[in-house]
Amino acid sequence: ALPGGTPPLSDFIQAPAALERRLSQIGVVDGEDEARRLAVDLAQGQRLVSRDGSLWRWDGFTVSASATTTAQARLEQRKRLKEAREKLAEAEAAAKVAEHRQAAAKQAEDEARATERAAREAASVADGAYGEARDRVAEIKDHLAGHVSLLASLHDQATAIEGDQQHLQTEERESRKALDEIPDPAGARNEIAGLRAELTGRRAHQVECQSRHDTLVRAAEERRQRLATIEGETKSWTGRGEAAKAQLRQLDERRQALDQELERLDARPDEIAEQRHALLGSVDTAEEKRKGLADQLAETEMALGEADKNLRAAEAELAAARENMVRAEGAVQQAKQACEAIKELIKDRLKCGPKQLFEISGLKPDADLPDLEAVERKVERLLRERETMGPVNLRAEQEAAKMKEQIDTLGVEREDLLKAIDKLRRGISELNREGRKRLLASFEEVNKHFQELFERLFGGGRAHLELTESDDPLEAGLEIMASPPGKRLQVLSLLSGGEQALTAIALLFAVFQTNPAPICVLDEVDAPLDDANVDRFCTMLEQMAKTDTTRFIIITHHRMTMARMDRLYGVTMTERGVSQLVSVDLSRAEELRATA
Repeated sequence: ALPGGTPPLSDFIQAPAALERRLSQIGVVDGEDEARRLAVDLAQGQRLVSRDGSLWRWDGFTVSASATTTAQARLEQRKRLKEAREKLAEAEAAAKVAEHRQAAAKQAEDEARATERAAREAASVADGAYGEARDRVAEIKDHLAGHVSLLASLHDQATAIEGDQQHLQTEERESRKALDEIPDPAGARNEIAGLRAELTGRRAHQVECQSRHDTLVRAAEERRQRLATIEGETKSWTGRGEAAKAQLRQLDERRQALDQELERLDARPDEIAEQRHALLGSVDTAEEKRKGLADQLAETEMALGEADKNLRAAEAELAAARENMVRAEGAVQQAKQACEAIKELIKDRLKCGPKQLFEISGLKPDADLPDLEAVERKVERLLRERETMGPVNLRAEQEAAKMKEQIDTLGVEREDLLKAIDKLRRGISELNREGRKRLLASFEEVNKHFQELFERLFGGGRAHLELTESDDPLEAGLEIMASPPGKRLQVLSLLSGGEQALTAIALLFAVFQTNPAPICVLDEVDAPLDDANVDRFCTMLEQMAKTDTTRFIIITHHRMTMARMDRLYGVTMTERGVSQLVSVDLSRAEELRATA
């Protein structure tokens, strides 16, 4: 049991039975004072740990939580090296971004200059159109003045015609009155016919003048509308000319800003190059420091290994000494017990103590003792003689046969166990050999599919899988090496988020092609991808769906992915708390659209 009722680590961690027995000998303490007080009472193999990571062992070995271990120092060196590489990558990326920005600024400047030329051409065209419109307005005004004077004269003619018509009507009435007063109707009729003919001619002339008047009124109205339209167009062209001038001013300002930005961007590559050289120098310095620290670490580890070896040897010697001491104490205790047993035997058989043996044996204290072997032989002979005279055990033969049968059974069981152990070891070896064979075959197949799918998804580049940390495939780790187009070969963790997602998709489908299934469910795998990568992903998915027997179920919110699917299923909530499933067969919809 742990000293002081310390709770064991097995109360806080669930582990297999073999490991749980080990965890039961590790106590958890709250602080260093309590640990130092209880460490002196630890038994062999027991340990104490604190919640902040300190360790106290039964043999006096102590590890502080704040102490820096070799593994921590190595991790810190790797972390600093990784940060330096990331800064270098960021600087290179910033240089590329600056170059892209400079190219974009030059392109924007070219576009601005082209826009400026187009605006100037449009302004010149607008000025020409404005001059033409102004000349046309003057011409129309001249024509309008002539038409207005003609309209005034026609109006005067119409007024005179109306006066003539009224006069004729008066004369007609007077003629009718005179006709009624004339006694001879024949002459009057002839006169009336002549007057009617004259009246018809004047009426026709009046209708002609009226129609000419209406035509002139309509023409004047159309000219007024045309003048209004021309005036509006004149104002419009004037506004366009002002807008063109304002746009030219804005383009000039934008060109000046772009010139300033170009000057700043022209100086930026030199700054980035200086930063890059400084970072490269820092990386070289860090690499040299890392090599030096690695050498120191190796020397320290060798020294630590030698110290551990000496410590283990000293611990082995201490354990051997303790065992010898315990064995000696056991021998002393056994000798004491044997002495007590002999005293009891002497007292039981001879009815005396050990001091009276000289008197009973007839030996003198100064004389030499008889030979011990001869005495023991004599005692054994006497004991045998006494035992021959004792009772006979009639079941001795049966008990011996039973014991022999048990020994034979145990021997057979032992042989069976040895054979089973050997068979089990051969089976484990065969399983490991077959596992390595199958693992290597599957690894090569997955690596082949992964390389093909990586090139298809990235539109180039290269990638492969590597087994690391061990020559045994069953104990080795897996490293993904990828090189997107335009980048060097590096591990997966150094890629961007979208590149990591595409690489993971390629590896997933490579494993899936090696061991396909009837149904594959993909849950928003296109979320971190841009439109171009989503298009490549959907194209690869369509090809796999056509060549394989697998059916793909994709959960997505991306419009391009939904547009490339055969059937869509959506869940909508028309009422609160009530969900409804809606499906659309896109292939059937396309057929209906084609037949419509």
